[in-house]
Amino acid sequence: MNAMRTKIAIVTGAGSGIGRAVALELLRTGWSVALAGRREDKLAETAAEAGASAEAGASAGAGAGAGAGADPQAPDALCVRTDVSRPGDVDALLAAVRDRFGRLDLLFNNAGTFGPGGVPVEELDYAAWRHVVDTNLNGAFLCAQAAYRQMKEQDPRGGRIINNGSISAHTPRPHSVAYTATKHALTGLTKSLSLDGRPYGIAVGQIDIGNAATDMTERMATGVLQANGQLVPEPVMDVTDVARTVRHMAELPLEANVQFATVMATTMPYVGRG
Repeated sequence: MNAMRTKIAIVTGAGSGIGRAVALELLRTGWSVALAGRREDKLAETAAEAGASAEAGASAGAGAGAGAGADPQAPDALCVRTDVSRPGDVDALLAAVRDRFGRLDLLFNNAGTFGPGGVPVEELDYAAWRHVVDTNLNGAFLCAQAAYRQMKEQDPRGGRIINNGSISAHTPRPHSVAYTATKHALTGLTKSLSLDGRPYGIAVGQIDIGNAATDMTERMATGVLQANGQLVPEPVMDVTDVARTVRHMAELPLEANVQFATVMATTMPYVGRG
């Protein structure tokens, strides 16, 4: 990271899980971070865990103020309540970041949902399908589009977008049609954004994560449905290893890009799925 200038990041889904771990890793290593998520209390918890000088920012379209009185030595976190599926919320998020920090160097496009688990495709409610698509795919697009516009116009120009793809961007689990479809689509989004960003110094990559230990993966200890119909416990890895991988990708010079990275629990049943 360039020691002459603090780098600025947005992390979506920053109130828990992988998003929280990545935000904490960036804050710990000197980044200023806009923490985006639906629950303000969870965003505040992330900022507090980092020991950050946290400031409440935009909320569902409201503007953000400056961080007067903040400790200049503390990590700088801006909490912005954001539903990434709502264009107005995403616009407010980027406006808050511009107002507070003046630019954007990194978007970690992480917000997502599994949707209803264990539901066969013929029984999946259309509203549930739409919710997963709106969050995982449309939300990622809206955030990337807004970040792209900012990065293209700022001086110095450019920046980086990292999409959270998941192992399901490659190989599905049983009864995961909505989640798997959106994660496959994210791979196409990553490739297209990467190509279109080249003239403007915008590097776009994807991290595909398998079995990081978070609240969302606690069920893996008791058993996860496999392709052969069995319930089998699966190993997990420390989520901080994911966070360090994201930071490595983020801190490369813009002339270098990790297009796709897979980080997973070493012995998870991925290569042999199906």
